[in-house]
Amino acid sequence: MLGGKDAGGLNVYVRELARQLDACGVEVDIFTRRIDEETPEVVELSDRVRVISIAAGPPIPLPKDDLFSVLPEFATEAALYSLRAGVRYDAVHSHYWLSGWAAHLLKRYWNAPTVHTFHTLARLKNVVAGDAGQESPIRVQIENRLLEVVDNIIASNPDERAEMVWRMGADNARICVIPPGIDLDRFHPHNAVAARERLGLPDNPLVLFVGRIDLMKGIETLLDGFCHLRFQPWDDLPPKLVFVGGTIDRQDGEITLGDDLQSVATRAEQLGIREDIIFRGSEPQEILPDYYAAATVCAVPSRYESFGLVAVEAMACGLPVVASRAGGLKFTVEEEVSGLLVPVGDAHALANALDRVIRDRDLRASLQVGARQAAIRFSWQTIGPAMLNLYERLAEGERENLCCLGEIYAS
Repeated sequence: MLGGKDAGGLNVYVRELARQLDACGVEVDIFTRRIDEETPEVVELSDRVRVISIAAGPPIPLPKDDLFSVLPEFATEAALYSLRAGVRYDAVHSHYWLSGWAAHLLKRYWNAPTVHTFHTLARLKNVVAGDAGQESPIRVQIENRLLEVVDNIIASNPDERAEMVWRMGADNARICVIPPGIDLDRFHPHNAVAARERLGLPDNPLVLFVGRIDLMKGIETLLDGFCHLRFQPWDDLPPKLVFVGGTIDRQDGEITLGDDLQSVATRAEQLGIREDIIFRGSEPQEILPDYYAAATVCAVPSRYESFGLVAVEAMACGLPVVASRAGGLKFTVEEEVSGLLVPVGDAHALANALDRVIRDRDLRASLQVGARQAAIRFSWQTIGPAMLNLYERLAEGERENLCCLGEIYAS
């Protein structure tokens, strides 16, 4: 489920993109590494979309840093599968640096044009990660190499493209800025009272956080900021923090926090706000619209985001967002229109912005309207055709002037 250790926006992106291509009549094969012995080799998600599990390394989950060594085996087995299945691919779209290198290795077998989305860049993460969260040198090297060998790169925001061109030496002509899409049929305004009843949430003002337990998500800033917010004078009910993400074990009516959430709870205990946090663990995506409807404001205090899917999903549901001025968030969240932006890592600024949205009803009402309007431009009805157009032109042999979407971020 979303919010787990390695389940986030990238997973949603790949699944929803496949659905959009399916709706356009395109056949899609999604290759992934086998992590157990029970999953069938081929799982059909629809008549035109299949997930293919490739045996490479032991059939168990492996740490990300250990996956690079199994990529040659993955590429060989994927090529053998395509031979057995008698399938030829017109275009290959890889996601994340590991899959990008696998696609590069597969090009000798498939001879298909390649397009790559990094989703996050090691260089940008390392700037804000500190010593404990640095990405490996091999990842940095491979990301630089991919800029040279793939046919087209998709950047999620203008800053990401600028980083690739000016600091990593990429060819600007081969980079398209196409943000991820969101499903506006799923993410739209709901009744807040009904949503709170379904979720069993209180009547307090609710600050919502949705995300993995990851250094990049700014959880320490979130807790410090919420502490400042909570201990302000409140005439009515004080705010609560609804925390969606992490591991929770539910057995025999008992709820036990996993090790990842326990560390968050321990820090909250030290700050004196443990009783003001409602931990919900990882939730399936179909439940998220209820959380967005129930909340008063969504906090996205990330140190780095290439796009900020949670922020855009929240906005699509008419929920104001308070986010860090980091990466793609400063392009997706419009200041004083769909939300408020604060400096990265500034807990006091985060608290003050959350306080404004909660207390100022006129501001909140204005942001609710602006949020939905700002999110509409990221609809899959816009993004999907742009992606399909790129694939078709690559398959036809074009390699120049491929970026026809226009300025999504400026519209």
